[in-house]
Amino acid sequence: MHTQQSPSPSPDRRLSVLARHLEPSSVAVEGHSNHSIVGAPTSGNDGKQSVFSHIVRAPEDPILGVTVAYNKDTSPVKLNLGVGAYRTEEGKPLVLNVVRQAEQLLVNDRSRIKEYLPITGLADFNKLSAKLILGADSPAIQENRVTTVQCLSGTGSLRVGGEFLAQHYHQRTIYIPQPTWGNHTKIFALAGLSVKSYRYYDPATRGLHFQGLLEDLGSAPSGAIVLLHACAHNPTGVDPTKDQWEQIRRLMRSKGLLPFFDSAYQGFASGSLDTDAQSVRMFVADGGEVLVAQSYAKNMGLYGERVGALSIVCRNADVTSRVESQLKLVIRPMYSNPPIHGASIVATILKDRNLYHEWTLELKAMADRIIRMRQQLFDALRAKGTPGDWSHIIKQIGMFTFTGLNKEQVAFMTKEYHIYMTSDGRISMAGLSSRTVPHLTDAIHAAVTRGR
Repeated sequence: MHTQQSPSPSPDRRLSVLARHLEPSSVAVEGHSNHSIVGAPTSGNDGKQSVFSHIVRAPEDPILGVTVAYNKDTSPVKLNLGVGAYRTEEGKPLVLNVVRQAEQLLVNDRSRIKEYLPITGLADFNKLSAKLILGADSPAIQENRVTTVQCLSGTGSLRVGGEFLAQHYHQRTIYIPQPTWGNHTKIFALAGLSVKSYRYYDPATRGLHFQGLLEDLGSAPSGAIVLLHACAHNPTGVDPTKDQWEQIRRLMRSKGLLPFFDSAYQGFASGSLDTDAQSVRMFVADGGEVLVAQSYAKNMGLYGERVGALSIVCRNADVTSRVESQLKLVIRPMYSNPPIHGASIVATILKDRNLYHEWTLELKAMADRIIRMRQQLFDALRAKGTPGDWSHIIKQIGMFTFTGLNKEQVAFMTKEYHIYMTSDGRISMAGLSSRTVPHLTDAIHAAVTRGR
């Protein structure tokens, strides 16, 4: 026998009942003193202040903020040398031809699906990424001493590595070069590490402060983590020589310092993938443990796809397996698992012999254009008789040049010549072209001769 249920109240009636409850009124509750029921501060009532009213406006990111200011400038001669993204001779963003080919193959593959990747990412991508940075014949790979997880470009790889170390490594202090990429400090501090610095750049020589580097790492506590730029140091463009790398390696291993490499420019610095991985491979060859964060933003032009990898080289296969299990526990509550498209592009290129070869040619062409821009700028400054020794422009390597210009000179160039760069005088050589070198030369000359 079924009992007849009362009809549900209409939506209008439910709303009117709810409205009466939210009105400020004195409601008698049996057994309790009267109290008022009022709307919550988040209910959006007129006259109520936002619960976020106390929040102050944050400053623009020092690097991305340059582009914001550039975009607002209406001058026809404006020049953006702040953003770290490759531009063609015409000043346009570049999508590599090999990337377009790989994407077409992926689109035409009707068997591809959009299911979640595993927590660690695309298996082929991880395997090929480790091979790219460590070398095809790496004993560490052959002995299963490497775990690689796909992450959200270089930034995400550094963050995952930082959080893993904060949770599982006995030392929670990381030493980063002075100067370094502005995001490094924030990434590691928010990951739970204590951030300190070691001397790296010498403003007097506009080169490496090698003695200061050795002294600072020599006095670091045993077991401390040390961040190293694999090549094309950002922002200075100053790299140690092979002999200097060997001295750094010996010092770090003697003190048990843990190397954490940031490899954002493999192949993009010298034009050779193997040459640019040399520093990492020296540390892996001695059998010690190493962390490496990789990014494909620059060398494949996949800036917006956020494709990266974190590899941890361990002492033996058993430790490697356990490390990977804990990396999963770092990633799962952070972003669950990485995106599939960008990693599929990279894997498609790296595993196809023809595509890989074409990529190396396109990569070398980009690196060579940047080297040409260095030479043209140096020649133009020398021809103009601009005061100072500008040889550091052709001695430095990679996307960026640390010009030695100070904040006042940078501000002058922005105001008078509409040239945008970070306030520390770092310029992106990839943002230059043969057409714009004369304009930059005039601006630099005017800035350094002001008041003379």
